[in-house]
Amino acid sequence: MRVTHLGHACLLVEMADRRILIDPGNFSAGFEDLTDLDAILVTHHHPDHFDPEPAARVIRANPRASVHTDPLTAGKLAEEGLRARPSARGERFELGDVTVTPVGELHAFNHDKMPVIPNVGLVLRAEGEPSLFHPGDAYDAEPGEVDVLAHPLNAPWCASRDSIAFVARIAPRFFVPIHDALLSDRGKKMYSGHIESFAGVDGLTLRYLGDGESGVF
Repeated sequence: MRVTHLGHACLLVEMADRRILIDPGNFSAGFEDLTDLDAILVTHHHPDHFDPEPAARVIRANPRASVHTDPLTAGKLAEEGLRARPSARGERFELGDVTVTPVGELHAFNHDKMPVIPNVGLVLRAEGEPSLFHPGDAYDAEPGEVDVLAHPLNAPWCASRDSIAFVARIAPRFFVPIHDALLSDRGKKMYSGHIESFAGVDGLTLRYLGDGESGVF
Protein backbone atom coordinates (compact mmCIF):
# COMPACT_ATOMS: atom_id res chain seq x y z
CA MET A 1 0.00 0.00 0.00
CA ARG A 2 1.29 3.41 -1.00
CA VAL A 3 -0.01 6.47 0.84
CA THR A 4 0.61 10.03 -0.35
CA HIS A 5 -0.15 12.88 2.05
CA LEU A 6 -1.48 15.77 -0.03
CA GLY A 7 -1.54 18.14 2.91
CA HIS A 8 -3.72 18.34 6.02
CA ALA A 9 -6.40 15.59 5.90
CA CYS A 10 -6.09 14.62 2.23
CA LEU A 11 -4.61 11.23 1.28
CA LEU A 12 -4.14 9.38 -1.98
CA VAL A 13 -4.19 5.68 -1.11
CA GLU A 14 -3.02 3.17 -3.72
CA MET A 15 -3.76 -0.42 -2.79
CA ALA A 16 -4.92 -3.59 -4.56
CA ASP A 17 -4.62 -1.79 -7.93
CA ARG A 18 -6.98 0.98 -6.86
CA ARG A 19 -6.33 4.72 -6.56
CA ILE A 20 -8.49 6.21 -3.81
CA LEU A 21 -8.60 9.91 -2.89
CA ILE A 22 -9.78 10.81 0.61
CA ASP A 23 -10.88 14.26 1.86
CA PRO A 24 -9.81 16.82 -0.78
CA GLY A 25 -10.01 19.98 1.30
CA ASN A 26 -8.91 23.61 1.17
CA PHE A 27 -5.77 23.16 3.28
CA SER A 28 -4.54 20.49 0.86
CA ALA A 29 -2.82 20.74 -2.51
CA GLY A 30 -1.90 18.45 -5.36
CA PHE A 31 -5.22 16.66 -5.68
CA GLU A 32 -6.79 19.14 -8.10
CA ASP A 33 -5.40 17.60 -11.30
CA LEU A 34 -5.46 13.92 -10.34
CA THR A 35 -6.76 11.50 -12.95
CA ASP A 36 -7.22 7.73 -13.17
CA LEU A 37 -8.89 7.70 -9.75
CA ASP A 38 -11.07 4.72 -8.88
CA ALA A 39 -12.85 6.39 -5.97
CA ILE A 40 -13.24 9.69 -4.15
CA LEU A 41 -14.20 9.45 -0.48
CA VAL A 42 -15.22 12.23 1.92
CA THR A 43 -15.61 11.89 5.68
CA HIS A 44 -17.54 15.11 6.34
CA HIS A 45 -18.64 18.46 4.99
CA HIS A 46 -16.12 20.92 6.37
CA PRO A 47 -14.02 22.88 3.86
CA ASP A 48 -10.71 21.50 5.14
CA HIS A 49 -12.00 18.04 4.13
CA PHE A 50 -14.15 18.94 1.13
CA ASP A 51 -13.37 22.07 -0.87
CA PRO A 52 -16.43 22.30 -3.15
CA GLU A 53 -15.01 23.84 -6.33
CA PRO A 54 -11.74 21.86 -6.79
CA ALA A 55 -13.34 18.69 -5.42
CA ALA A 56 -16.13 18.98 -7.97
CA ARG A 57 -13.53 19.44 -10.71
CA VAL A 58 -11.79 16.25 -9.64
CA ILE A 59 -15.08 14.37 -9.64
CA ARG A 60 -15.89 15.58 -13.15
CA ALA A 61 -12.35 14.77 -14.37
CA ASN A 62 -12.69 11.19 -13.10
CA PRO A 63 -16.07 10.06 -14.45
CA ARG A 64 -15.34 6.37 -13.76
CA ALA A 65 -14.53 7.02 -10.10
CA SER A 66 -17.22 6.12 -7.59
CA VAL A 67 -17.93 8.87 -5.06
CA HIS A 68 -18.83 7.98 -1.49
CA THR A 69 -19.39 10.71 1.08
CA ASP A 70 -21.11 11.46 4.35
CA PRO A 71 -24.85 12.16 3.88
CA LEU A 72 -24.52 15.95 4.13
CA THR A 73 -21.86 16.16 1.42
CA ALA A 74 -23.83 13.78 -0.80
CA GLY A 75 -26.80 16.14 -0.61
CA LYS A 76 -24.67 19.17 -1.47
CA LEU A 77 -23.18 17.38 -4.47
CA ALA A 78 -26.65 16.41 -5.69
CA GLU A 79 -27.54 20.11 -5.76
CA GLU A 80 -24.64 20.54 -8.21
CA GLY A 81 -25.81 17.66 -10.37
CA LEU A 82 -23.08 15.31 -9.12
CA ARG A 83 -23.94 11.87 -7.85
CA ALA A 84 -22.48 10.56 -4.61
CA ARG A 85 -23.42 7.54 -2.54
CA PRO A 86 -24.04 8.39 1.12
CA SER A 87 -21.87 6.39 3.51
CA ALA A 88 -23.39 5.01 6.68
CA ARG A 89 -21.81 3.28 9.63
CA GLY A 90 -21.38 -0.44 9.05
CA GLU A 91 -22.57 -0.40 5.42
CA ARG A 92 -19.54 -1.80 3.64
CA PHE A 93 -18.85 -1.28 -0.02
CA GLU A 94 -16.32 -2.65 -2.48
CA LEU A 95 -13.82 -0.83 -4.66
CA GLY A 96 -12.48 -3.70 -6.69
CA ASP A 97 -10.62 -5.86 -4.17
CA VAL A 98 -10.69 -3.09 -1.55
CA THR A 99 -13.40 -3.27 1.09
CA VAL A 100 -14.34 0.04 2.69
CA THR A 101 -16.11 0.01 6.04
CA PRO A 102 -17.67 3.28 7.22
CA VAL A 103 -17.35 3.76 10.98
CA GLY A 104 -18.70 6.43 13.30
CA GLU A 105 -21.50 8.89 12.66
CA LEU A 106 -20.81 12.36 14.08
CA HIS A 107 -18.09 14.99 14.07
CA ALA A 108 -16.38 15.55 17.41
CA PHE A 109 -17.93 18.25 19.58
CA ASN A 110 -16.22 21.60 19.07
CA HIS A 111 -18.23 24.28 20.89
CA ASP A 112 -21.83 25.33 21.34
CA LYS A 113 -21.79 27.69 18.35
CA MET A 114 -20.61 24.97 15.94
CA PRO A 115 -23.31 22.51 14.79
CA VAL A 116 -22.38 18.84 15.05
CA ILE A 117 -22.53 17.37 11.54
CA PRO A 118 -22.21 13.84 10.15
CA ASN A 119 -18.69 12.40 10.12
CA VAL A 120 -18.08 8.93 8.71
CA GLY A 121 -14.63 7.46 9.23
CA LEU A 122 -13.26 5.01 6.68
CA VAL A 123 -11.46 1.68 7.08
CA LEU A 124 -9.82 0.30 3.94
CA ARG A 125 -8.88 -3.38 3.74
CA ALA A 126 -7.64 -5.71 0.98
CA GLU A 127 -6.22 -9.20 1.12
CA GLY A 128 -2.44 -9.16 1.31
CA GLU A 129 -2.33 -5.42 2.06
CA PRO A 130 -2.09 -3.44 5.31
CA SER A 131 -5.37 -1.91 6.48
CA LEU A 132 -5.81 1.86 6.85
CA PHE A 133 -8.18 3.90 9.04
CA HIS A 134 -8.97 7.56 8.27
CA PRO A 135 -11.27 8.79 11.07
CA GLY A 136 -12.10 12.21 9.66
CA ASP A 137 -12.71 14.52 12.63
CA ALA A 138 -13.67 12.17 15.43
CA TYR A 139 -12.05 9.86 17.95
CA ASP A 140 -15.08 7.75 18.88
CA ALA A 141 -15.33 5.19 16.06
CA GLU A 142 -14.58 1.50 16.53
CA PRO A 143 -12.61 0.40 13.44
CA GLY A 144 -11.37 -2.93 14.76
CA GLU A 145 -7.76 -3.95 14.31
CA VAL A 146 -5.94 -1.74 11.82
CA ASP A 147 -2.34 -1.49 10.65
CA VAL A 148 -2.12 2.17 9.64
CA LEU A 149 -3.90 4.98 11.46
CA ALA A 150 -4.12 8.34 9.69
CA HIS A 151 -4.22 10.31 12.90
CA PRO A 152 -5.75 13.83 13.27
CA LEU A 153 -2.86 15.55 15.00
CA ASN A 154 -4.35 18.95 15.79
CA ALA A 155 -7.71 20.70 15.58
CA PRO A 156 -9.88 23.13 17.57
CA TRP A 157 -11.93 20.13 18.73
CA CYS A 158 -9.13 17.96 20.11
CA ALA A 159 -6.73 17.98 23.06
CA SER A 160 -3.38 16.24 23.23
CA ARG A 161 -4.58 13.91 25.99
CA ASP A 162 -7.50 12.77 23.81
CA SER A 163 -5.20 12.32 20.83
CA ILE A 164 -2.82 10.12 22.81
CA ALA A 165 -5.70 8.10 24.29
CA PHE A 166 -7.14 7.54 20.81
CA VAL A 167 -3.90 6.09 19.46
CA ALA A 168 -3.56 3.97 22.60
CA ARG A 169 -7.07 2.56 22.06
CA ILE A 170 -6.70 1.88 18.33
CA ALA A 171 -3.18 0.45 18.81
CA PRO A 172 -2.07 0.53 15.16
CA ARG A 173 1.29 -0.68 13.86
CA PHE A 174 1.90 2.70 12.21
CA PHE A 175 0.50 6.14 12.80
CA VAL A 176 0.67 8.74 10.05
CA PRO A 177 -0.04 12.28 11.31
CA ILE A 178 -2.65 14.19 9.30
CA HIS A 179 -4.88 17.19 10.02
CA ASP A 180 -1.74 19.19 10.80
CA ALA A 181 -2.01 22.35 8.67
CA LEU A 182 -2.44 24.59 11.72
CA LEU A 183 0.89 23.50 13.22
CA SER A 184 4.45 24.65 12.59
CA ASP A 185 7.03 22.00 11.78
CA ARG A 186 8.21 22.12 15.40
CA GLY A 187 4.64 21.74 16.60
CA LYS A 188 4.07 18.71 14.37
CA LYS A 189 7.17 17.02 15.74
CA MET A 190 6.18 17.83 19.33
CA TYR A 191 2.64 16.46 19.04
CA SER A 192 3.82 13.38 17.13
CA GLY A 193 6.58 12.77 19.65
CA HIS A 194 4.15 12.92 22.55
CA ILE A 195 1.98 10.28 20.91
CA GLU A 196 4.93 8.03 20.11
CA SER A 197 6.27 8.35 23.67
CA PHE A 198 3.09 8.23 25.73
CA ALA A 199 0.52 6.11 23.85
CA GLY A 200 2.04 2.95 25.31
CA VAL A 201 1.54 0.86 22.16
CA ASP A 202 4.19 -1.84 21.74
CA GLY A 203 5.84 -1.65 18.34
CA LEU A 204 4.13 1.61 17.37
CA THR A 205 5.98 3.30 14.51
CA LEU A 206 5.62 6.95 13.55
CA ARG A 207 5.65 7.52 9.79
CA TYR A 208 5.61 11.26 9.24
CA LEU A 209 4.76 12.21 5.65
CA GLY A 210 5.28 15.82 4.65
CA ASP A 211 3.01 17.54 2.16
CA GLY A 212 3.24 15.66 -1.15
CA GLU A 213 5.36 12.90 0.38
CA SER A 214 4.57 9.20 -0.09
CA GLY A 215 5.20 6.16 2.08
CA VAL A 216 4.93 2.45 1.36
CA PHE A 217 3.52 0.16 4.05
